[in-house]
Amino acid sequence: MDKFVTRSRAPVEEQEVELGNLPADPGLRIPISDYHPNLKGKVRRAYLQKGACQPSHNFKKRKIGNLLRRFNLNWFNEYKLWLGYSVEKEAAFCLYCYLFKSDNKQGGDAFVKEGFDAWNKKERLDLHVGGPNSGHNQAQRKCEDLMKQNQYIDVTLNRHSEQIKNEYRIRLGASVDCLRFLLRQGIALRGHDESNGSINQGNFLDGNLKISSPDIQHDIVNASAVETLNYIIHDLGDDLFAILIDESCDISVKEQMIVILRYVDKRGHVIERFIGIAHVPNTNDASLKVCIDSLFAKHGLSISKIRGQGYDGASNMRGEFNGLKSLIMRENESAHYIHCFAHQLQLTLVAIAKNNVHVGSLFNMIANLVNVVGASCKRRDILRDRQAIHIYEALAIGELASGHGLNQETTLKRAVDISYIYQTENKKRNHRN
Repeated sequence: MDKFVTRSRAPVEEQEVELGNLPADPGLRIPISDYHPNLKGKVRRAYLQKGACQPSHNFKKRKIGNLLRRFNLNWFNEYKLWLGYSVEKEAAFCLYCYLFKSDNKQGGDAFVKEGFDAWNKKERLDLHVGGPNSGHNQAQRKCEDLMKQNQYIDVTLNRHSEQIKNEYRIRLGASVDCLRFLLRQGIALRGHDESNGSINQGNFLDGNLKISSPDIQHDIVNASAVETLNYIIHDLGDDLFAILIDESCDISVKEQMIVILRYVDKRGHVIERFIGIAHVPNTNDASLKVCIDSLFAKHGLSISKIRGQGYDGASNMRGEFNGLKSLIMRENESAHYIHCFAHQLQLTLVAIAKNNVHVGSLFNMIANLVNVVGASCKRRDILRDRQAIHIYEALAIGELASGHGLNQETTLKRAVDISYIYQTENKKRNHRN
């Protein structure tokens, strides 16, 4: 029964381990997760260098059914790389899964913690090994990678001289400082030519550094985003604020919610700060409220500090009983709702345009053009060719300016009434709700 008792252990500190005296018996080994993070790699390599514990032992017999059975010594030859035996517990263990089981979280507990002693079921050994993507085989591949000396972290770090390391740190620090400057100034600077044919690719590519790789750049941007959000929350402090929220689909047609904080800073200036885009499973009021609660909890904000809400006029946002506005006001009566002025302006412009004969005629002409030309690929090509000739002539006489991003080829877009979109979105949301 002793092998089924779980004992709690304090984490093993770095100075407490002697790699030469690690217990070889699988039943006496402590879990890898109990070792100091700086020691795990060394302990794993030490066990792999020793190999699986396969003693010459008078294996204890155990009554299974009506027969006495015991461990078969020939199994060491068949599974010699990973199968070990514990004299202490009279059970078999897997070396690979012991070393990396905590990372895989897949099966194999019988070969890691309690030990395997079903001697009448030899097929369990093959079942433990499993297919190419089994937890055992994943652990084996990690063990093989660990024993490749050229992949050690310390070897990789020591491959470069101190001068190269210092230059790398300087470039990385300069990149972060430049990004901070751009974020503060709100501007973007265009660098020199770093293409393959350029004779001056800059410090990054000429130095063969990984700062230009997407992974490193994403890490720097993510770190900058975290620092920027921390600055916004610190600048807000414990003051009152309003929230501006809108939802829309991204290019992959996933619903997203955009959250902006509006507050007065310590100098009396009205500040609007974008704090995040959050994916929502759907756009009903309950899902939006859960997402806001999660975002507020992440940044240490409180709904009790809200003094204003600004949304569009959709029913899921400003509904009198179940809208997002109402859900927030149930927790905070001071969070007054104001219909988004930008959306009101759009609706006003549409209403005015409908009553103007010239504007209505323009949109009718555009609709006819889209219907006639857009229905045929040949007509589209003819229109593109005519437009290209017109642009060339205008550039030649100076009517149009040339430059990066100017006069690009585009496709025909159908003019759509914003109020129609608004009504359609409301119908979709009501249907989903």
